[in-house]
Amino acid sequence: MSNHVQIHIAKDFSEYPAGRYKEHGPNSGERFRDEILAPAFLNNPGKNVHVNIGDILGYGSSFLEEAFGGLIREYDLTKEDVLARLEIKNGLKSDRLRIIDFIQEA
Repeated sequence: MSNHVQIHIAKDFSEYPAGRYKEHGPNSGERFRDEILAPAFLNNPGKNVHVNIGDILGYGSSFLEEAFGGLIREYDLTKEDVLARLEIKNGLKSDRLRIIDFIQEA
C-alpha cells in the first residue's frame, strides 16, 4: 500500500484547467478542489498528496488560487498540514512557487 495519493491534473482532471469558480466553466479551480484535491487530503489522513502539474501549457492564477488557497479556506485543513503533505511535481517552477504562496496566504 502506497504512502501517498497521486493526482495528475492533465490526466485526472483536464488538459485545459481554467477559471476560478464552477460558473466559469467545467474545468475550474473550484471544481478541481472540491472533486479531486480536497478528497485526496480528507479521505487519506496521514498520506502525502503528490500533484503533477505537468503537461499543461499554463495555469491562471485564479485556477491555482481557488484550488490550493481555497483548500485552506473551505475545508478543515491547516496550512501546516497541507504544506507538510503536499508535493508539487513537474510543471513550471513559477507555478509550483505560486501554489505554495497561495496556500500560505490563504
